[in-house]
Amino acid sequence: MSKVPEQQVPMTANQKLVLFSASSGFGLENMDVLFLSFTLSSIITTLHVSPSAAGLIGTITNWGMLIGAILFGMLGDRYGRVRVFTHTIFVFALATALMSIATNIYWIYLFRLLAGIGAGGEYGIGITLIAEAFPKRNLGKLASIAAIGGQFGAVAAAILAALVIPSLGWHALYLFGLLPIALVFLVRRNLKESPTFVAARHRETLPPFSAIRRYMFTNARVTWTTVGLMIMTTVQIAGYFGLMNWLPTIVQKQSHLNVAGSSLWMLATIGGMSVGMLTFGTILDCLGPRLAFEIFLLASAVLVYSIALAHSTGLLLVIGAIVGFFSNGMYGGYGAVVSQLYPTSVRSSANNIIVGVGRAVGGMSSLVIGLLMEHFNLLIVMLFLSVLYLISFVTMLTLPGFRRSAR
Repeated sequence: MSKVPEQQVPMTANQKLVLFSASSGFGLENMDVLFLSFTLSSIITTLHVSPSAAGLIGTITNWGMLIGAILFGMLGDRYGRVRVFTHTIFVFALATALMSIATNIYWIYLFRLLAGIGAGGEYGIGITLIAEAFPKRNLGKLASIAAIGGQFGAVAAAILAALVIPSLGWHALYLFGLLPIALVFLVRRNLKESPTFVAARHRETLPPFSAIRRYMFTNARVTWTTVGLMIMTTVQIAGYFGLMNWLPTIVQKQSHLNVAGSSLWMLATIGGMSVGMLTFGTILDCLGPRLAFEIFLLASAVLVYSIALAHSTGLLLVIGAIVGFFSNGMYGGYGAVVSQLYPTSVRSSANNIIVGVGRAVGGMSSLVIGLLMEHFNLLIVMLFLSVLYLISFVTMLTLPGFRRSAR
């Protein structure tokens, strides 16, 4: 009997459920995060808060994400990915729903901190579930497919905001934050811990902090790998927030372009991101992480300048899709690389801590870009983003793990 080639072996039922659960979790998390973007102006108006006080909401959410990343990453390595994954989903779902009863800015700060803690812990554990359920040769593409789930969450947030806020108000939108709880029951009933994790848990006797210090910061080489990946994810998150939050405004202000229907722009950009993620993941699996990141980082550094060419709505849609393709196509690749560079006993911690730091620091790019817009022209803003991608490119060249193929 002829053997079926490995790449043609279909997914098992468990693998399909793992991929669906992680992808859905990322989507629901992103939906939760973007609810704030769509309700911020209403919060300012109805609660009579200053723009600076409202701006602190996003910062507090990012702080919560870093706390959740560290906390739930360690718990996932200690007590199991599946159990902790469901806890992270429940925390950010409940905290999001509580926003529907927030009557002042201080309650909002508390609920967004809690939502950030849950959302920050969910990413690394979801990626780890994928890494331990599938062969390494397919991990780049599969991690990217899961990351695309996050983009569906952005679309869902935009649609729900357009339907709910005008008729029911911003408080009602946050009740949809309870949707992820259905995913909790699905995961708990059907997913089991991977044999890889079960075996590693029996072998590893170090407490979580000691394991992190041993495997992530054991010597100069390993420490630089960890720090370098933090720099790269910081640039990744900074580019994402810059693209999604500011570029339409930049184009309107600098090029005097009136963009009717910003949701159409967002859909075009998200479409470009999703195709870019699939393409990046395929290149990573076939040719290795170094070449994949070289292509996308250099292209991002060059193509951000094309924003200055947008003098019509149609051209803005095309450019948004192309820039989204390269600048955010890399997102799923980080989880694939991190999952292969660190052992099972710290895999969820490594994913969460590295991306958590990227979120906390990179999320400040909106503030930096806003300040640049006040004092400089469009080319200076684009230069800032371009330099960030070049810093990530140079950092990547120095990381020993990127010299090896991810296959």
